[in-house]
Amino acid sequence: MVYELENQHTKARLQYDEDINRLRAELAQARQAVVVQQAQAQQVAQQAQAQVQQAQAQALPPHPATVSSAAGGAPPPPGSLPPASASPHVAHAGMGHPGPGYGEPPYGYRGREDVREREIRDVRDVRDVRDVPDRDVRERELRDVRDTREIREALNPREREIRLARERREREERDRERDEREVRNPREREMRLARERREREDRERDEREVKRIKTERGKNDRLEYTPSTSHKPYPDAGPSTALVASTSSSIPPPPGAGPSPYPQLPPSSSTGAFLDEINPETLPPDLKKEGSDWFAIFSPKVKRVLDVNLVHTLIHESVVCCVRFSADGKFLATGCNRTAQIYDTKTGAKTCILNDEAASPSGDLYIRSVCFSPDGKLLATGAEDKQIRIWDIAKKRIRRVFEGHQQEIYSLDFSKDGRLIVSGSGDRTARIWDMENGAQKVLEINEPEGVDAGVTSVAISPDGRLVAAGSLDTVVRIWDVQTGFLVERLKGHRDSVYSVAFTPDGKGIVSGSLDKTLKQWDISALLRNPARKEPLPPASTPSGVAPGAGPVVAANGTARNKEGGERGSMNTLNFTGHKDYVLSVAVSHDGQWVVSGSKDRGVQFWEQRTAQVQLMLQGHKNSVISIDLSPAGGVLATGSGDMQARLWSYTTI
Repeated sequence: MVYELENQHTKARLQYDEDINRLRAELAQARQAVVVQQAQAQQVAQQAQAQVQQAQAQALPPHPATVSSAAGGAPPPPGSLPPASASPHVAHAGMGHPGPGYGEPPYGYRGREDVREREIRDVRDVRDVRDVPDRDVRERELRDVRDTREIREALNPREREIRLARERREREERDRERDEREVRNPREREMRLARERREREDRERDEREVKRIKTERGKNDRLEYTPSTSHKPYPDAGPSTALVASTSSSIPPPPGAGPSPYPQLPPSSSTGAFLDEINPETLPPDLKKEGSDWFAIFSPKVKRVLDVNLVHTLIHESVVCCVRFSADGKFLATGCNRTAQIYDTKTGAKTCILNDEAASPSGDLYIRSVCFSPDGKLLATGAEDKQIRIWDIAKKRIRRVFEGHQQEIYSLDFSKDGRLIVSGSGDRTARIWDMENGAQKVLEINEPEGVDAGVTSVAISPDGRLVAAGSLDTVVRIWDVQTGFLVERLKGHRDSVYSVAFTPDGKGIVSGSLDKTLKQWDISALLRNPARKEPLPPASTPSGVAPGAGPVVAANGTARNKEGGERGSMNTLNFTGHKDYVLSVAVSHDGQWVVSGSKDRGVQFWEQRTAQVQLMLQGHKNSVISIDLSPAGGVLATGSGDMQARLWSYTTI
């Protein structure tokens, strides 16, 4: 349901952006045309009025009363206007009407009537001149047709009833055809409803902005304000001499201008978030990099050692739930609604689409996890229908199906030798499957019934001896592969753990959580503990933070924490800086970088040894749901709710 809503939201948002850009362009053109037409109409009216006055002045001699009214002076030149203090009758006399001696009311009334007739004639002439362009000629024709129809229907009301009935039948026929199309294609109905919702929101917004638009008209969409002596700025505000009003959302920006590519990030209390102290607009050029629809910001607190570039954008038809590289890094698999897709990482070309035609056609069927076998010949997919499908990539056929989970499958991971595959599900279990005989080993989470401990993410250690799983109850659990025993619980996160990954040496685990943080755990003590083969006793405290947890400062000054496991594992580093849920984590195969994707739409690169942020990458319009780093090095894959997967290159400088 979450992916479906996010998918619908992304489609609606993309369509909204397209429509609003088109409407802005049309509005700008219409405004420009209105300004030109008004200027032309005003010019024509002035010329017409001047010609009328000049013609009347030249055709009729001045009345004698005009001459006598001047105190010994010469008569005014033809066409001249009387002084402002002159009587209205004098003005009429100068235009050929009787003077003061003939000032009966009928003559004055007749003069006002002539003025009104002349104004009507001028307006009609101006309208005829304005209607010269083809489009206006067509408008005049439509207006005449409409007027004729109204007259005809006024004389014959029955004709109006016939027209309304015909229009109603045509409307019903269009609605019926639309309903038939939407039954065949439900997606069309979703798009229509989204479009109607946008139109309704646009109308409401336009109604609210009518007064503001009127006040801005004639001011070049720019308002300058100089604060008075009584003006008090907000606390901590810098000095300001003028306030420039922002342009209306319905007015397109000038060429080359537009909104800043840097989003306004919400405030955060995270202690290690370098973005809290940085305004991207004022960063020096060497600490930021921009693409056409993405940007990267580099932390000024550490030496910049990375460069990043967008390589490929892979468009999908739904939310991209997962991304995963092949062992050689040559291919990328993605999972979305009903299909898994494979791309060539060098060219970005789609090489394979895997779709189970036998699956139920009703509703959505999101592929939540994908994983290549080590030899690259097989692809495992985990879906909402609780099945694990093992695909033969070359033949595009299902070789085997593993069944046993009771809820959706969220995560898959192959062992390095390809003999085992591990799965995690919302049914509170992780399972180890034998690829040869299909046997399964169930790794259960034994928590009270009221505790939601669904498994969100699984990973197998590089040596294949341990399985780590993150769960909704905030705990990272570790099982022994050979015995199936639970051997460690890592407690410290304040919210559900959505992603786990082993470090390349197998001695550490990185986890990402909905508490907006990542944690690194040192499990060296567990590996040395001879009791590792024995099952862990039942938890003495509820799932969550370990008792007595508190910060500790190591010899090198790094902030460490007593939060950890029950057999000596320790929480050694905390990675803070994301503004929203951390949904996916990965560790580079050289162990140098930890990378995370978040609901805040950003990807962050962290130094694995210090938990310092190297850079923040913004390249998606929705949550970054999944990330993966190529085993070959230098390539990052991201999958998002904006229906895109992207390939990025990162290099050392």
